[in-house]
Amino acid sequence: MAKTFYITTPIFYPNAKLHMGHAYAVTLTDILARYHRLNGEETYFLTGSDENTAKILKNLDGKSTETYLEDLSLNFKDLYKKLSISYDQFIRTTDKEKHWPGAIEMWKRLVEAGDIEKKKYTGLYCIGCETFYMEKDLIDNNCPIHKTVPEKVEEENYFFKLSKYTADIKQKIKNGELSIIPEGRKNEILALLGRGLEDVSFSRPKEKVPHGIPVPGDPEQVIYVWCDALVNYISALGYGRNNSPQTPLLQSREGLPETSLVVREVETNSPSELFDKFWPADVHVIGKDILRFHAAIWPAMLLSAGLPLPKNILVHGMITSGGVKMSKSLGNVIDPDELIKEYGSEAVRYYLARHISPFEDGDLTLESFKEVYNAHLANGLGNLVSRILTLSEKYLEKCPDIPEKSDFMEYFKYYENFEINKAVDYVWNEISELDKYIQETEPFKVIKTDEEKGKKLISSMVLRLYRIARMLNPIMPETNVLLKKLIKENKAPEAPLFARK
Repeated sequence: MAKTFYITTPIFYPNAKLHMGHAYAVTLTDILARYHRLNGEETYFLTGSDENTAKILKNLDGKSTETYLEDLSLNFKDLYKKLSISYDQFIRTTDKEKHWPGAIEMWKRLVEAGDIEKKKYTGLYCIGCETFYMEKDLIDNNCPIHKTVPEKVEEENYFFKLSKYTADIKQKIKNGELSIIPEGRKNEILALLGRGLEDVSFSRPKEKVPHGIPVPGDPEQVIYVWCDALVNYISALGYGRNNSPQTPLLQSREGLPETSLVVREVETNSPSELFDKFWPADVHVIGKDILRFHAAIWPAMLLSAGLPLPKNILVHGMITSGGVKMSKSLGNVIDPDELIKEYGSEAVRYYLARHISPFEDGDLTLESFKEVYNAHLANGLGNLVSRILTLSEKYLEKCPDIPEKSDFMEYFKYYENFEINKAVDYVWNEISELDKYIQETEPFKVIKTDEEKGKKLISSMVLRLYRIARMLNPIMPETNVLLKKLIKENKAPEAPLFARK
């Protein structure tokens, strides 16, 4: 039986155009998904949008809620297509067929466990976070994330007994059953658990979020974000639905381009079979700002419902520009669409993979991007490809025999440890070593005095270049396909792979 791998991104709020942080999260996740497919594992990659939120009501600009959300989900998918994001399903929390049954089933499980109770509550609410804060959690009376003053809200809501699960979650993180990566984020959540969790609001009045999921048995309340958005990770797999083949399942990529984003309705597994196959998730990829929700509230919900916990939560940092958070007021916001338009999606994927750490905040400026692009892609990989394939096309009758497999154990270990930037370092070290080999052996001179020796040198370089192309599969999938095609056809590129800027 084939090994399976299930990986997810957070589902993003549809209240604005996606920014570099979103682009990083989906690219990081895509690279990991592509690696596991390359490693022969049956992989499922989930992404989507969190749409049952009060925030969108402030941004409709005359559109109906449905039209507004549809337009934004298409905007998300457009960016994903440009970045060659090979997701298997895009889940939307407004989807009454695919998502709502899972959220409702989770709610019923929490009720059956005795973990839901209704009570009046007065609290400080940040609409940006869609969460209530205690005064002690504020910084200078502001939300710690959005830096705005929360509004005082008095409501009667249903609450989830989160505090009941503090000790259990703490133990499962300590013993590694729930792995939080990196270690610093693990320590951060353990410190939070050490202070004790407090029960959390799990519903809102219907008038606040009229398009939300009604609470079973109480249509005047809607299920709040935690029991709604977080459940996407299992509702997408069919949790809560009848056993009927109605969900987009694993697509067959046989015969399709490696970068294909085609999602086919495959009627081979029922939703329950999909859930049984892929849950628990192997990795939730999240940003550090939503760590508490994923490492405290989500595990508590799963424990209450009697479901397994995810195996790993990979917590990436934020992308800054010039050392400070991107902000319209500071004029340092970098639009991923504009960067792709200027440099191409492969260059954006390369920069995010190598120059942004998976574990810490990373910096991106237009100046640094251009410098890296010219040095590593135009003058580095692009120049190397042109030199070798020009020699090959001129002096070899055909492409050398390519080995069916290569030894990638050292390279693959970085992916297993989520060290994507080190994996890309490894590839570029191979590029550097091959470039050095050309300089030392000078095949362009040898071929003129010793044809046989010269051809052997060029053949060895072509094979090393093909190995590099294979390693580019998860990182730069379009370059991977093009480069292997050129090598097999024994042709030099007609135009530079990466034109110097």
